[in-house]
Amino acid sequence: MFMQEYSVASVMEMGCCGCFGFSFAKKQKKNLRPRVEGGNYVLQGLLVNQEVEEEEEDVEDEESNNNSCCDNITDNEKEDHDHEDFINPAKNSQEILVYRTENGLICREFPVKETHKVVRSEDENGNKMVNEYVRVCKLGSGSYGKVVLYRSQVDGKHYAIKAFHKSHLLKLRVAPSETAMTDVLREVLIMKMLNHPNIVNLVEVINDPDTDHFYMVLEYVEGKWVFEGAGPPGGLGEKVARRYLRDIVSGLIYLHSHNIVHGDIKPDNLLITATGTVKIADFSVSQVFEDENDMLRRSPGTPVFTAPECCLGKSYHGKTADTWAAGVTLYCMIFGQYPFLGDTLQDTYDKIVNNIVFLPEDMNPLLRNLIVGLLCKDPMQRMTLEAVALDPWVMGDDGPIPEYLCWCKRNKLQREESAQSKIDTISHIN
Repeated sequence: MFMQEYSVASVMEMGCCGCFGFSFAKKQKKNLRPRVEGGNYVLQGLLVNQEVEEEEEDVEDEESNNNSCCDNITDNEKEDHDHEDFINPAKNSQEILVYRTENGLICREFPVKETHKVVRSEDENGNKMVNEYVRVCKLGSGSYGKVVLYRSQVDGKHYAIKAFHKSHLLKLRVAPSETAMTDVLREVLIMKMLNHPNIVNLVEVINDPDTDHFYMVLEYVEGKWVFEGAGPPGGLGEKVARRYLRDIVSGLIYLHSHNIVHGDIKPDNLLITATGTVKIADFSVSQVFEDENDMLRRSPGTPVFTAPECCLGKSYHGKTADTWAAGVTLYCMIFGQYPFLGDTLQDTYDKIVNNIVFLPEDMNPLLRNLIVGLLCKDPMQRMTLEAVALDPWVMGDDGPIPEYLCWCKRNKLQREESAQSKIDTISHIN
């Protein structure tokens, strides 16, 4: 994994840049540094949002209720949250999502299964079970809970299950009026709407009102994370990077067309299947908008993937910030390193805002133009995803990235065709 090329002594899971009350403003330099213990040893880990191996702890165990299975917000950081300048859209994501759900405005032919009873047991081999799912092994940690591999006794398939404790989520403040539970419920509502080949699918939600347990049953992507053990030393090579980028852009265009901003595009959130398809995962910091007004203030990304405009402490467009993050990801895939990385958070943000991206003179000129367009400091001049889909380097021998005709678009076309057919029939009769 090429991230190891850096002198990152420790790797650690981090939520979002906003968790540190961080804004890029020279006059407030004393407030720019996150209040975390461990000095630069920890800070460098936070920059790239890598994980620290934690003690093996089963999130399903009752005694873990009082533990922080992935509590990455310190008391000082919680204090920063309480004073955070947070701007929501005209209607917050929850209101919009609830309205869409209640009115059937979702992009799924078949709704996500909802289960309101948790039965915890063991199979004949002593393996722990949650309803029909038999525990196989721990996969890792999500934003607020463990991710565990399970096998269904009904269909025999494997699923990645995010397991949470509601009491723990309710204690974690992530914004003045929001807790981690707000983030998780928003993630669930967003994923209930989505259905796209380049987005991880939510299969079932298990939420028993009589227990503290909450589970998200997700499609299991059996392949490796993007970048892990693939491609030549230092990068993945243009062919693989092109294929991956096409999938990323296709998924992002779909999200943006449904007024959803992912907010944390990066390698760790891009899963790759055994057949080489990239799927976008982790919508824990995503936002939904009622219309095209995608203005945000709280910057929910990972520092090295954060757009320049997000570092300035001002409002910014979420979609163009996603596009920048896709550009940083492409740079990582090609060169095996980050375009802007400092020793501290402030140093990294300084470089993102002020430094010119380094590109070798002998690189493919088409690829150079694409990276320059994606990593344009000015969001108004930055390349759009629609332009990326038609970019010569991206098209290669495969042509433009095809537009995905999603379920709600198909329904809309059918309604329009039906309405037109009725009009034509009436006109013919008259």
